[in-house]
Amino acid sequence: MAEEKQVQKVQTYGKKKHAIAVVTCSAGKGMIRVNGMPLNNVQPVGLRLKLQEPLLLAGVRRFTGVDMRIRVRGGGHTSQIFAIRQSMAKAIVAYHQKYIDEPTKMEIKSAYLSFDRTLLIADPRRAEAKKFGGSGARSRYAKSYR
Repeated sequence: MAEEKQVQKVQTYGKKKHAIAVVTCSAGKGMIRVNGMPLNNVQPVGLRLKLQEPLLLAGVRRFTGVDMRIRVRGGGHTSQIFAIRQSMAKAIVAYHQKYIDEPTKMEIKSAYLSFDRTLLIADPRRAEAKKFGGSGARSRYAKSYR
């Protein structure tokens, strides 16, 4: 029988509102793709720097040995960007914990937490549901006496 080679792979996710990004992080050459396209082609252009924050904080050399394939769906453009950046940060921390060493993982994790807590911890806030008697969740229709 053929000998099976163990693949170094971790799978994590990131969430923001209704957007969910699932990343598969495996050993490779540093390729990062979002829904099949390279990271520097992701729209909108104004939020592209937000996507590169996990790379810049941990150092690009930490990402050169891993490939990331990210699938994102749901939510709006901004929520998807924030879900992607969270999933990337969680993936690189999980990969370093599982396959590299603990001190490197702690160094990356502390850099992320000191910069922005939402890189590793999901934001629990959600939109409040609309109720009757008004146009939104809290606003009420104006009362008229005549």
